[in-house]
Amino acid sequence: MEPLSTEQKIIQAASRLFSEKGYAATRLRDISQESDTNLALINYYFRSKENLFKMVIKQKIEQLFGSLNPLLADESIELKEKMTLLVNTYTTLLLENGDLALFVLNEMRTNQNMLAPLLKIARLSALPVIQKQLDEAAIDITPADFIMNVLSLIIFPFVSKALFVSAGMFKEEEFEEFVLSRKEKMQGWIIQSLKKKTV
Repeated sequence: MEPLSTEQKIIQAASRLFSEKGYAATRLRDISQESDTNLALINYYFRSKENLFKMVIKQKIEQLFGSLNPLLADESIELKEKMTLLVNTYTTLLLENGDLALFVLNEMRTNQNMLAPLLKIARLSALPVIQKQLDEAAIDITPADFIMNVLSLIIFPFVSKALFVSAGMFKEEEFEEFVLSRKEKMQGWIIQSLKKKTV
């Protein structure tokens, strides 16, 4: 594995600190210490904390949603296989990056246009393909509902983890097992929800 560049080290450190402390409580000095660089280098690469934060957000959004559109827009992948790939890909991604979903959703609250470019691409390329596949299978659900249902089932446990742990539904160390056990069940739940159109 290639060593990280200075810029990558700064972004990685900033990502960790913004996730843990939030934007307001994170100082450039903290990022400098965490990345083992100096403030002058952070200013050289990013000019400001705001620019660095935007870069972190951009990377996190691409990480969370970047693979979504190519998968959904691929006509060669059948609908049920897409669902399986979404469940497997996103469960693994979110287990490896526990704070990712909550971080992105929190930032989307303050900047509602953040996902607009990605959603526009999805609307133009992925939704027509999903609609065609739903029509061919005579399934009575909109493409938006299909995508929303799949992503909600995957993402909700990660954004509500703290609530369920504090309520005693499961222990922190049991979370990964809980999420992995849902993978197979989720596919069944989604398939059951794909009702055929009545003539």
